Amino acid sequence: MCRVFAMMSPLAIIITERGARLTTALNLAASAAALGRTVSLLFDGNSVAALAASDPLLTVAIDLGIAVTACQTGLADAGLSAADLPAGVVTGGMVGFLAQAGDAQLLLA
Repeated sequence: MCRVFAMMSPLAIIITERGARLTTALNLAASAAALGRTVSLLFDGNSVAALAASDPLLTVAIDLGIAVTACQTGLADAGLSAADLPAGVVTGGMVGFLAQAGDAQLLLA
């Protein structure tokens, strides 16, 4: 494990869009987790719909132990339910996500 990342605070990424921003956020999250950094993701807004599609990067993120949360409001807006989410993805909201993030470095994607 890289000592620099081991001493850094956790990383919390709030994803709001699909496409290139989502891909970059997942790449960043997987890279940080692979180096031993604790990472959590909140899929919010338009990005929640991407959770219903099979995405190899999302699978890698979950396999690396990254905590993935889908915004409940975003699920409703996309016409989805918790049953439509991949295994390992939980539902929640912004307040709960931020409370769990604590002193994590926050990024908006």
